[in-house]
Amino acid sequence: MAKAKSSSQCVKHIESYVNSSTSPAEQAANVDIVAELVKKDLLTLDELVREMDMYLTSTDTIIRSRGILLLGCVLAQLSLKPLTDAAIQSFTGFFIERLVDWKALRGALVGCLALLRRKHDVGMVTNNQAKAIAQSFMENMQVQSLGQHDRKLCFQILECLLDCYPDAVEPLGDVLVYGICESIDGEKDPQCLMLVYRIVEALAQLFPQSSGSLASYAGDLFEILGSYFPIHFTNSKCEDVDIKKEELSQALMVAFASTHFFEPYAIPLLLEKLSSDLPSTKVDSLKFLSYCTLKYGADRMKKHFQALWSALKDAILMRPQCAMSIEFDLVDGIHFQENEIMTQAVELLQTVVKQSNGSFSTIIMDDEDIKTFMNSLNELKVLGNASVQNKQRLHAVACILSAFVRSSVASCDAVYKEFFPLLMGALRISAEISSEDGLFLGTTFNFGALYLSVHLLSACKDLVFSFDGITPFHDFPSMDWCNILCGFSDSLCNSLVSLLQATAAESFPDAYIYYAVRGLQTLAMFPGSFISVPKPIFEKVLSTLISVVASDFNITFLWKTALKALVDAGLYIDQSCDAEKAASFETIVMDRIGSLISSNDLNVPLSFKLQASYDIGVIGLKFMHRVVHEWDKILSYNLSHIFVSEDVKSIRPTISLLDYYSGKILPWFHENEDSDEVLLNLTINILEKIEKSVHFSIGFQENELLDAIIEALKHGVANCSEENQERIITRAFNLISLDSLRDLKPSIISANSNGGQLSSILDGISCRDEHIASLVASVVIALRPQCRIPNPQLLLQFFLMNLHKGHIPSAQALGSLVNKLPLETDEINFNLEEATDALFNNEIWISCNPYDGKKCSIVDNSGAINISTLRLNIGAVYYKLHALVGLTWIGKGLLMRGHQEIKGITSSFLNWVLLDGNVKTLDDKGLEVLSLRKSAADAFHVLMSDSEACLNKKYHATIRPLYKQRFYNTMLPILLSSILEFDSPSTRSLLYRVFSHLIVGAPLTAVVSDAKKVVPVLVDCLCTLQDDDHDKDLIFSVLLVLSGILMEENGQEAVKENAHPMVHQLAKLLTYPYMMVVRETAIQCLTTLSNLPQSTSYPFRKEILQAISRAVDDPKKTVRQEAVRCRHAWSG
Repeated sequence: MAKAKSSSQCVKHIESYVNSSTSPAEQAANVDIVAELVKKDLLTLDELVREMDMYLTSTDTIIRSRGILLLGCVLAQLSLKPLTDAAIQSFTGFFIERLVDWKALRGALVGCLALLRRKHDVGMVTNNQAKAIAQSFMENMQVQSLGQHDRKLCFQILECLLDCYPDAVEPLGDVLVYGICESIDGEKDPQCLMLVYRIVEALAQLFPQSSGSLASYAGDLFEILGSYFPIHFTNSKCEDVDIKKEELSQALMVAFASTHFFEPYAIPLLLEKLSSDLPSTKVDSLKFLSYCTLKYGADRMKKHFQALWSALKDAILMRPQCAMSIEFDLVDGIHFQENEIMTQAVELLQTVVKQSNGSFSTIIMDDEDIKTFMNSLNELKVLGNASVQNKQRLHAVACILSAFVRSSVASCDAVYKEFFPLLMGALRISAEISSEDGLFLGTTFNFGALYLSVHLLSACKDLVFSFDGITPFHDFPSMDWCNILCGFSDSLCNSLVSLLQATAAESFPDAYIYYAVRGLQTLAMFPGSFISVPKPIFEKVLSTLISVVASDFNITFLWKTALKALVDAGLYIDQSCDAEKAASFETIVMDRIGSLISSNDLNVPLSFKLQASYDIGVIGLKFMHRVVHEWDKILSYNLSHIFVSEDVKSIRPTISLLDYYSGKILPWFHENEDSDEVLLNLTINILEKIEKSVHFSIGFQENELLDAIIEALKHGVANCSEENQERIITRAFNLISLDSLRDLKPSIISANSNGGQLSSILDGISCRDEHIASLVASVVIALRPQCRIPNPQLLLQFFLMNLHKGHIPSAQALGSLVNKLPLETDEINFNLEEATDALFNNEIWISCNPYDGKKCSIVDNSGAINISTLRLNIGAVYYKLHALVGLTWIGKGLLMRGHQEIKGITSSFLNWVLLDGNVKTLDDKGLEVLSLRKSAADAFHVLMSDSEACLNKKYHATIRPLYKQRFYNTMLPILLSSILEFDSPSTRSLLYRVFSHLIVGAPLTAVVSDAKKVVPVLVDCLCTLQDDDHDKDLIFSVLLVLSGILMEENGQEAVKENAHPMVHQLAKLLTYPYMMVVRETAIQCLTTLSNLPQSTSYPFRKEILQAISRAVDDPKKTVRQEAVRCRHAWSG
């Protein structure tokens, strides 16, 4: 029954597939269904063939071609289904026969390819069957007469035959090679070409013998292949597969180098193309030459060496495309800017030299142009007097000689014997004179010789490292270049050192200094046991560089260059695990850095000390620990002098040091995951010094120092472990236990106490206590949620008292506490419910009307805190403002963790916003009330914005996912109904302010989903906010939201409905005087509106063009440019 059903279902889909009216998508679905029936054994292949018999043999070419294609596609989906040998033989015979039927060819090609791709474990085509497919293909296929898709199938079949059935097709010999040549000749499609190049590569692997078929047809095949070089290809937008020019070029290059039989044809072609005027062709020629040289081998390439050198010399030496660039702000800014031609030419040169086994070296060493240049180095004695051409040639010769030195020991020997003594002579350096007393350094130090010498040293070092342990260091003395370098290294080192002496450095251009330092750095980076650069030279280099860093800070370029060289040398030593050099580095460099840090020499600017010590420290953890150890002692000393001795002179350096800790040192330790000890020492050090101080009064700069201390404390505490955080908060708590704050300790002031007690405490808080509160708050803000806090009740009371003196860090600390406190209580810790009880059962909050003076309880009948009716009960308005700020940060902490009490707090804010602000009915207190109402409105900015100071991921805040979106969804209907309900101008203005804060902080996707509700109110917000210059940042943020809505497809309906008032408000903002970016963004919004349907946009086109005509004369260039773009958009 099931079989009959499957059979009828199969017939249905077969008929649908062969029907010419069926869409491609439906055809693909039919293939999938039929294949699935066979896979699940609901239908056998024999049954399928029987059902399809009439379609496979039909005289109607369309039906027959579709039937054969269906069978081929089904077979392609059955690649993992086991088939019997008989079935495979039957299908193979069928599809081979159909290769003759050109009207049904695609199906035959698909079927053959499906059979050839099958694996052995599920039944595959035999070698004889594969040979039969190949023979039929060669006899019947005229590939280039087919369409692109069919040609691609043909090439896939050829590739599969060559890759999977080499033994089957190899006997076809000349027939196969000729057939492939005929098939690929004239191909232009990029997808097919990728297959063509792969086929050529496979063909080369099939016939590697000189007597093979490929050798006979190599010229013909390469004539076809060579016609594709260089690749000129632009991607077609309609391509299903994105093939890049680089991929085609790479595949062609591999095909070029696939067999040495192509060498007689490929190398002359590439050399010819190298003379092209097109830079891209030159670059491709050089790349191909490099790759082919590696593959063809030295024996075959030898006859081309002279031609190669002539082409390379022309590209590198005779016509060098480079320019010298000296950028003094960058330590490594002195260099020649090479184009890609020269870069590839140098790479080719090095490849040829490596392959030549020394035979190529003779050609270059005997080159008259090279010899002539080397004998005329005096023309480059003074860099400033040298011509541009000579400077370019100098760099070109350096590249050529460096490539030779890096290539092999033999080439290095040849270059050093021929040229290194010549360069030393130009520098007036003798192997016999090694002492400094024997050197004379004039003002005409030969720059050309210096430049080349340093490049040869660097290349020599690269050669040594390229052996990577293959050649033992004790074998080097037998090499000529090693002996030559050994003879000159001491004298060369002394000359370079003398060039860096302050008096000499000031008289030479920066280019001389740069290469002198680079030469010394190169000498220092030879392996430790390398005999040509012994330990005394290495130590002299370190001593020279650290001496420059410690004393020559007034010569900026020299100082920066020497520091970078020292750091690079240190990094090499640290990575090389060279114990001897590491010990020397510790003794010479680190000891001097320690002395530099601890010295009281006021002539050395602190900024130089900080940068030098930090840069040296980043070499490794042990170095940074030593640096920090020294700075910790300096910091401790300075803080003692400031807080105990009231030494004002120590303030400025302490601020710089703390900033460096916060900005550089602590982040570095955090990244390297070894920071706990350093962070703990820093924070305890600061808190200990403050605790011991009597006055903590540091003059007019105290706020700047306090800010630096707070930033360092936050960084330190935030990255400490929980255990160390508990130690830190315990130490910070000792600051609260001082005499001036003892009155706060007994208990939290309750709502039943009288206002006099509160006022007296607030009046008694000193400036010093406020600073201590800032420090304690910074510690609390950075704590992890799991950290246990000692006596949290006292801490809450402490922050509340400081809060109502206008102390914002205390408010932020309270917000952090309620954000991180646990919901559940244990025997030690304090939970969130207890904290909120303690906070709101306090004299400063009272549930009553703020103007009738009637007190009432803040606790309802159930004992819960009725936060929604909280009001402020402190006499002076500034106390009320401060308390409102505190409530805002507490609310933010609760909102971020998703706590339900935020609803009551926001209701309290809205109640304040909605108070009637008429001055007459409020007995002349209207302005005070208005300021409170505005603060309540601005509380929503704090709630919805991200804070850098607290309550963020860096300070371990508890953040519930999508909390802003949830809050937005809750508040939006409340605000919209309130805006409609209240018609008082002042109340509406404040509601628009709240609304602006809400949408600015909400995720744009949430706002766009409510665009129909939001956009009309948003336009009203623009109208309300633009009159006050204090609201410029808010109006800019609102404009950004509007811009986002305009760009989103989901917001288009709302934009169309409100287009006219929106255009009117945006046009008014084109003359907004308080902020340039507001005008710029408003114009951008108008430009976007030009994309609206003409029926919508046409009525206000004239108004926009008139407004834009004024913006074209805006004093700011960016605004004028946007105005021109907008005018063009609306004029089109």
